[in-house]
Amino acid sequence: MDVLIKVFVGLHIIGIASLLGGFLTQMRAMGAGAARFVPAMLHGALTMLVTGVLLVGFREMDGGTINQVKIGVKLAVLFVILALVYVKRDEERVDKALFGAVGGLTIANIFIALLWH
Repeated sequence: MDVLIKVFVGLHIIGIASLLGGFLTQMRAMGAGAARFVPAMLHGALTMLVTGVLLVGFREMDGGTINQVKIGVKLAVLFVILALVYVKRDEERVDKALFGAVGGLTIANIFIALLWH
């Protein structure tokens, strides 16, 4: 089970990298008011959702303890990110504040994972 958990943690990190990488590649366009949500951002967020839910299940099956409040907060933040990216995915330009909010929420979700014990 330990190897399976580590594989899915790796996939979860790939999802985070895809979401954050998509955001970072659009930073210059955001400054010019031409940022858009690229497909990598949506795919990364969906990967995070699927792998995160599976990781919680694996951890519970393995007898580990889960901080339900932390997971609930991370899930809520991810749902907001997913909703924003999904709804605005086909638009040529996304408002700077909205695009920045997705980047900020992504970074917040990373730090929630790392700092909340």
